[in-house]
Amino acid sequence: MDKKYWVPALEKADGVLHLLSAEPYKHRLIDLSNQLGIHKSSMYSLLHTMEALNWIDRNANDTYAIGSATGRWGDSYAQGHDIIASFHREASMTRDRLQETIQLAKLEGNEVLYLAKEEAPTMVRLASGPGMKFPAHVTALGKVLLSFVEDTELDELYPTEQLMSLTEYSLKTKADLVKQLRIIREVGIAFDKQEVIVGFSCVSAPILSRSGEAIAAVSCSMPQYIWEQKKDVAKVEISQLAGRLSQL
Repeated sequence: MDKKYWVPALEKADGVLHLLSAEPYKHRLIDLSNQLGIHKSSMYSLLHTMEALNWIDRNANDTYAIGSATGRWGDSYAQGHDIIASFHREASMTRDRLQETIQLAKLEGNEVLYLAKEEAPTMVRLASGPGMKFPAHVTALGKVLLSFVEDTELDELYPTEQLMSLTEYSLKTKADLVKQLRIIREVGIAFDKQEVIVGFSCVSAPILSRSGEAIAAVSCSMPQYIWEQKKDVAKVEISQLAGRLSQL
């Protein structure tokens, strides 16, 4: 690995975490300093910072173990690692009931990254697929995930009032987006009504972590000519699918 931009402090912190995960509450500051070859004053600053961030925990005997933050990292990693396999298992049943395409995506900045897809057994195929990105504000997936973003972060994601449009139905301004996000927060689902592709509409619901954060979202897309016929049952099915995936 190229160490041109290496951060030594992070390498030292990594060494502390490895040692404490193997031997919790067995080492004091001086023990860690000796075993890892880090000067005592530097180790004090490192441990103080890591403890403040909840990376490590110190007990009454001044010995250390890994902290609560690392547990949250583990939960997040496990959930993200397993979610695609869980999606295919659960979404295939939703696809079969609806006979429409089901997709999984996550938010990356002001775009959605498509992670997985259960294709409907029809002749019509969606342009989106795993690995592709679309502007978040034009997709149901993106809008339902943006509804969990704080206002200050939203301002950073959309610094200008004008939004890029993909079709005549796409949201045109940031004010329109903010207004729609308020509604999405209340109802818990989002829609794309021909905003990405004319002739297709979509409904989406968020997948939540144990702490209530939106880690991804699922959606059902279908041709516009059957949208009115299926939209109500699709809302129920997608909400239930997101709920099942949130509990895994």
